[in-house]
Amino acid sequence: MTATTGPTGATGPTGPVPATGPANDPGTLHERLTALAARQAALGEVPGVAPADPVNLPMIRHWAAALGDANPLYTDAEAAAAGVHGEIVAPPAMIQVWTMPGLDPDAGRAGTPVDPVLAMLDDEGHTGVVATNCEQTYHRYLRLGESPVPATRFTGITGPKRTALGEGYFVTWNVVWYAGGEAVAEMMFRVLKFRPATSPADPPSDGAPSREPYPLRPAVNDDTAFFWEGVAAGELRIQRCADCGTLRHPPGPVCPSCRSTARTYVEASGEGEVYSHVVHHHPPVPGRETPFVVAVVELPEGVRIVGNVVDCAPSRVGIGMPVRVTYRRMDDELILPMWTPREA
Repeated sequence: MTATTGPTGATGPTGPVPATGPANDPGTLHERLTALAARQAALGEVPGVAPADPVNLPMIRHWAAALGDANPLYTDAEAAAAGVHGEIVAPPAMIQVWTMPGLDPDAGRAGTPVDPVLAMLDDEGHTGVVATNCEQTYHRYLRLGESPVPATRFTGITGPKRTALGEGYFVTWNVVWYAGGEAVAEMMFRVLKFRPATSPADPPSDGAPSREPYPLRPAVNDDTAFFWEGVAAGELRIQRCADCGTLRHPPGPVCPSCRSTARTYVEASGEGEVYSHVVHHHPPVPGRETPFVVAVVELPEGVRIVGNVVDCAPSRVGIGMPVRVTYRRMDDELILPMWTPREA
């Protein structure tokens, strides 16, 4: 799930929520954020608007197919009639789908008390965003024709915090969905809004000009260091259990087959096929130009690995597409493995 910023002015029970920014609030960013967060939290639960479309079978079918959920209570009228609900119901995990905005975040969406906080962080250079927590509770199933209405409560901000992505603030809010005045589901959502790292790296030893540091850096630890050392050497390394020989990816400290902590690695062929993929259009991602493709690539060695597909239009990427690994230098220090079409 992703969090999308919307209008900078929300409508609360006491009228418009001001879009507070650096131009009309004195003090440091932390002081202004703290004051704004207190005002937004004081608004309490702010109701949103009903979805453009009520709960409907075509959308349920698409969601169930995408997730591989074959429960007949969601799509088969005859089976659902004989089931505990007596009719088709929507998968509970779809709750956010019904009221999620499209690519235009302002279309058909009411402002929330969270928006001014996210806007202030954007204005101050904290343009990076990554979802960190999402906890949902379901009170009952939704039925065809119902229109759940979200209500949002801003609950807090924590920071500044130093992370591998950059310094930022954790922003938390709660959403409750109502149908017919009854709470049907609720969600706690938290994102990290961070300032992408921009400090200059040491110039490369060959005298070439330095590159702007790439803001999204992988976590390197005792479990993954061998993989990134291989990438730097132009090798695609897959972790292997030193006792039973099972290959695994992502790397980890313990073999899932025999529970051994002994490990080594093998060098993969660097070829594979697209197992699944998505084309990312929105929201913007620091260091990337949208749209771009993120794919799960199945290797002949028997594991799957996630990476971007490059050197072709997103519309050309499809399931089963043969690809080969390529290595792209993102800045003076970081190289990332990516995937490019493999010609027959």
